[in-house]
Amino acid sequence: MRTLRLALSALLLTASAASAADRPRGVVELFTSQGCSSCPPADRIIGDLARDPSLIVLSLPVDYWDYIGWKDTLASPQCTARQKGYAAARGDGKVYTPQAVIDGLTHVVGADRDAIVKNIADDRSVRGALTVDVAAKVADGKASVEVGAGGAKGASVWLMEVEPSATVAVGRGENAGRSLTYTNVVRKMTRLGEYAGTPARFEAPAKADVRYVALVQAGSAEKPGAILGAAMTR
Repeated sequence: MRTLRLALSALLLTASAASAADRPRGVVELFTSQGCSSCPPADRIIGDLARDPSLIVLSLPVDYWDYIGWKDTLASPQCTARQKGYAAARGDGKVYTPQAVIDGLTHVVGADRDAIVKNIADDRSVRGALTVDVAAKVADGKASVEVGAGGAKGASVWLMEVEPSATVAVGRGENAGRSLTYTNVVRKMTRLGEYAGTPARFEAPAKADVRYVALVQAGSAEKPGAILGAAMTR
C-alpha cells in the first residue's frame, strides 16, 4: 500500500511539474493604433515576439486616435476600455500608444524591445502573475478552459477571440500610404466566470478557424490586475 501511495505521489508531482512547465513566461499586450505613426515599429516587435511559443502576445487596437484622419479598421472600444482600466488600476493615468503591458502589471513603450524583454524576464510571481495552470482548446464548436488551483480570490476568467494576422492598407492620417501588419489581434473579450482559487472548468461557443486566448486575471474589468494564468489555442 505504501509503495502504491508513493507511486501515486510521484505521478501527481510529475503531472504538476509538467503543468508548471507549460505556463507562459510572459503575457504581452500591445495597445496600438493605425492612426499612430509611432506604432508600426512596436507592431513589428510584437510580430517577432509572437514567434516565441513560451510567450502569449496580443495586439489590442484602440479607437481614441480615430479623430486625427483615419478610423482604425481593427479598433475596439473594449480594447480602449481595457487600456484605461489598467491605468486606473496602476493609479498612474498613463494611456498612450504604443504601450505594452506585461503580465497585467507593468507597462513600457511598445517600441522599446529591450524594455519589453527585460519586463518579461522580471519575476512577478510574488504578485501572483503566471502562478496558475491554464489549458485551453477548441473542439465540437466549444472552447473549453481548464484552470488549476491557486491562492487568488476575486479573479475572473476571460476568453479572447484573436485574429492571428491582419494586414491593413492605411489610406489617410499619420500612416497614410502604408501597409501595416498586426499579430494576434484581439477582436472580442468574453468573461466566462469567476475564479475562486480552486480547480474549475469553463466553456463557451467557439469557431473552429479562430484562435483563442484564455486569461485568469485578478481585479475587475474596470481595474484589471495581475494575469494569474494564461493559455492560447494553437
